[in-house]
Amino acid sequence: MKADTLSANSGSPSPFNRSIQHDAKRIAILSQAARLFNYKGSRATTLHDIADSLGLTKTSLYYYVKNKEDLIYQCYMAALELHHRNLDEIERRHAGAMDRASNYFLQHFENWLAAQEGRAPHIAALLEIAALKGNHRKHVEASYIRLFQRLREYIRQGITEGSIRACEPTSTMRAIVGSVDWTFSWLHSIPREKVRTIANEALDIITNGICANEAPYSPAKIFHESKESTCPEDFNREEKNRLKQEAFFKTGTRFFNTQGFAGTSLDEIAEHLHVSKGAFYYHIKNKEDLLFCCYNLSLDIIEGIHTQPPQFTGTGLEKVELTCRRVFYVQNSDAGPLIRYNTITALPMERRRQILKRTDKNNENFGAFLNDGIKDGSVRPINTLIAQHLITGAINAAMDIKRWRKVDNVDEAAIDYFDVFFNGLRPRKTS
Repeated sequence: MKADTLSANSGSPSPFNRSIQHDAKRIAILSQAARLFNYKGSRATTLHDIADSLGLTKTSLYYYVKNKEDLIYQCYMAALELHHRNLDEIERRHAGAMDRASNYFLQHFENWLAAQEGRAPHIAALLEIAALKGNHRKHVEASYIRLFQRLREYIRQGITEGSIRACEPTSTMRAIVGSVDWTFSWLHSIPREKVRTIANEALDIITNGICANEAPYSPAKIFHESKESTCPEDFNREEKNRLKQEAFFKTGTRFFNTQGFAGTSLDEIAEHLHVSKGAFYYHIKNKEDLLFCCYNLSLDIIEGIHTQPPQFTGTGLEKVELTCRRVFYVQNSDAGPLIRYNTITALPMERRRQILKRTDKNNENFGAFLNDGIKDGSVRPINTLIAQHLITGAINAAMDIKRWRKVDNVDEAAIDYFDVFFNGLRPRKTS
């Protein structure tokens, strides 16, 4: 993999330089593949689609990639190399940790805008790392972990310098990365001329938090209800079938979250549940149906959290914070898991729209709570649409927190995780 995989060449490449022509064509292929993967998903995108959109033959495409997984791998490695080069440049220009973290955050928006305006290649959203196999997954994960470690070091450096308030570095950066990664799902709805303004407003939320008070926000106590699963009477067949389906969906969610759509096997799920394939396929038609049901179950759970009676008391800020912690608890306890949206592009467009419509409706509840907070004075005046997108992105990424840090108490981990949105990165007054 060449270091300048996603670098734009200055000027027009010489028609007599085969190496430059080869690199330019490869960059174009990876850019177009990234654009289609981000929009349609790798499952719905064929090599023929990519070749045809570039005016190439499928045979000529095979000169650059072996198969679709190799293409996904190359797109992901190209994206990660670009992010590392961005950090190299940021570190060269800025010594302070806060400046480094801020510039990386803004660079993400600039990269997206440059691709949309044709000034730079498209960058693949790293949605399906779990579906990669063997060394492909190993290399991508290693580069991603190294990227995260570099970013987390900014938080640690800033705490030492005093430019960043005391916080849990791993949780804080995971929340920020999650909010940044989620932008691929909503930036397209923003007029291009407003993207930079939106980026700065988003950075302001990360930097200063949404809490209106100058002192840090202290989370309220919370009680998580545990619903014990009771075995229904033998004659209640409908309820028994519902519980079986729920078990299938929850197990399916775990597999999709950890292995991706392509890497998930229905037979493996059936074996994990200790049920016969016949019994499993009686409830589940195919893998796409299972994924669709997993999304709907997660949305049912989240809708229930948003409408819990305790949510209608307290300030708007408290409503947002308690909702975040309740969702986090379900994601990271036996009550869950919830589906991670990394597999959303595996659904056909009609079903994807249904899921995203329900998702948007749930996310609007955060916007409503934030507006309540602005009215009651608990939330400072901010762009609530941006805030709800940032929080939603962090929530989506919260379900793998145990892969990054030790979690002894799920609720305390939730407080650490969402702290950056309420109190920001900058130090706040303590009295």
